[in-house]
Amino acid sequence: MGSDGGVESSRRFLSTWLIGALVAGLSAVALTSAAWPELSPLNIVGKRKKKRPIRVYMDGCFDMMHYGHCNALRQARALGDQLIVGVVSDAEIIANKGPPVTPLDERMLMVSAVKWVDEVIPDAPYAITEEFMRKLFDEYNIDYIIHGDDPCILPDGTDAYALAKKAGRYKQIKRTEGVSSTDIVGRMLLCVRERTSSESPSHASLQRQFSHGHNQKYDDGGSGSRTRVSHFLPTSRRIVQFSNEKGAGPNARIVYIDGAFDLFHAGHVEILRLARGLGDFLLVGIHTDQTVSANRGVHRPIMSLHERSLSVLACRYVDEVIIGAPWEISKDMITTFNISLVVHGTVAEDDDFDKDHRDPYEVPRSMDIVKVLESPLDITTSTIIKRIVSNHEAYQKRNERKGESERKYYEGKSFISGD
Repeated sequence: MGSDGGVESSRRFLSTWLIGALVAGLSAVALTSAAWPELSPLNIVGKRKKKRPIRVYMDGCFDMMHYGHCNALRQARALGDQLIVGVVSDAEIIANKGPPVTPLDERMLMVSAVKWVDEVIPDAPYAITEEFMRKLFDEYNIDYIIHGDDPCILPDGTDAYALAKKAGRYKQIKRTEGVSSTDIVGRMLLCVRERTSSESPSHASLQRQFSHGHNQKYDDGGSGSRTRVSHFLPTSRRIVQFSNEKGAGPNARIVYIDGAFDLFHAGHVEILRLARGLGDFLLVGIHTDQTVSANRGVHRPIMSLHERSLSVLACRYVDEVIIGAPWEISKDMITTFNISLVVHGTVAEDDDFDKDHRDPYEVPRSMDIVKVLESPLDITTSTIIKRIVSNHEAYQKRNERKGESERKYYEGKSFISGD
């Protein structure tokens, strides 16, 4: 009995001691957390788990922004958690490449609207200097500088990204084939030459020549510029990469807007921004090449249906697109897509050709679900083309210089993995 009593007494003592130690420990933690929150064990553990986001930087001119630019930004964003984009100034572009087609303010709007972009830096230098690189690392907390696999050579023959590579902070992505700003300018220059030439109507449609591949590998248009004609090869994978994963909810207010969206520009971006603000889900109808030709003229569209679709899909204000939307909006279409509101802007192309005058909005207008939006910018596809025409010689020379580097790139091209 005495032995059992001693054991029991020891157990009570040990339990009391353990409980006392536990209470004292918790009290110490509480006091520490109250006096020095940063030293709290819970806070320290939380800090260990929370990692700083990887910030990647990509720069460019982004002149006449197209789906190739957007795909580069998509790939760059996949290499980090946050994508910061530098947009080169007008002065730097003029000094290194020639006059830009779109000014900095429009290019800033375009880049900011791309759904993979987190921040934008205006007036970025054309080349990564030591000073600017340090600014990127120290002020913007950039971890890596990104560029495509095509060489970016400065007028003096040096690599624009040599310093970033030397610092071990450079990563490369795969160039998007089938399009470039040089190619698009070439299409418009060819359009100008065709409209002033005596070629037969069978050669009039740029869409047939460029989108369907009925052309030579190079075109010099009689000028010796040898503008390379690229062919866009659309794949289901690319469309999936650009698409949003979520559809509209059952009670969503779906807003519909349609158009050609040819040479996707700042005017398009701004009207899409306004349209998206009127509902929960923005559905964009993109007209077929044939529809655009019938309603805009035989030299339209400059970009093919799939090229235009990708540009629109990359816009952060767009939730879904109809690839090959009808010109006229029917009751069945409104029911199928559960459309609540149909909108269009006040700025449209000035048509200089004959067409029937059917009202494509007749049905939704009769249902009182049409709203006209005041277009924020007075820019159309014709505006962009006129800029090229008004400075034809400068852009011709720019294309000749760029065309030579493009030729060398394709001649020495080899397979590079990536998407």
